[in-house]
Amino acid sequence: MTAFSTPCSRRTEAHWAWRAWWAVLFCVAVFSAAAQGVQVTSAEIVPGEDEYYLNADFDVVLGAAVESALNRGVPLTFVVEAQVTRPRWYWFDETAAETRNQYRLSYNALTQQYRLSVGNLFQNFGTLAEALQLMSRVRNRPLAERDALNKGEPYLAAVRFRLDTTQLPKPFQVTALASREWSLNSDWHRWSFTP
Repeated sequence: MTAFSTPCSRRTEAHWAWRAWWAVLFCVAVFSAAAQGVQVTSAEIVPGEDEYYLNADFDVVLGAAVESALNRGVPLTFVVEAQVTRPRWYWFDETAAETRNQYRLSYNALTQQYRLSVGNLFQNFGTLAEALQLMSRVRNRPLAERDALNKGEPYLAAVRFRLDTTQLPKPFQVTALASREWSLNSDWHRWSFTP
């Protein structure tokens, strides 16, 4: 018994083959877009002897365009922002404490190393993964003095991690406005905190 294919069935097979091809392309685009970005994985405020400290972990994945620009010599500036607010029912929430930490990530093609700078301090890394790992772990960052927060009173803490596109060279600032690949901002991660 032989099977005959008619022109109509061949057109249907081609139609379904094209649909399958477009579905595969769509899935690749969705998963590659989801693979990049920044997420807050954990955050806490730890009491010290004289101060409260911030500990936070982030999952930072650079997109292909951002990584390519970095490897071509474009420095990237990342900012970790944290704040503690006191809710008030009769007015806007009061900001009790806030901190801002800035990281500058660059690549030196001559030495083939990544440099991560925080203020005047810097460290060189052989791979981008090592630099991102250190940058994505905030430990014992001073947030507030002990007497700035009232003991036993509820506060709302928040932290986020973002790429500061205003520090990019001007041509890249325009590109960053128009491209989702350059949108490396986590949402504010909020939690309740009582000293």
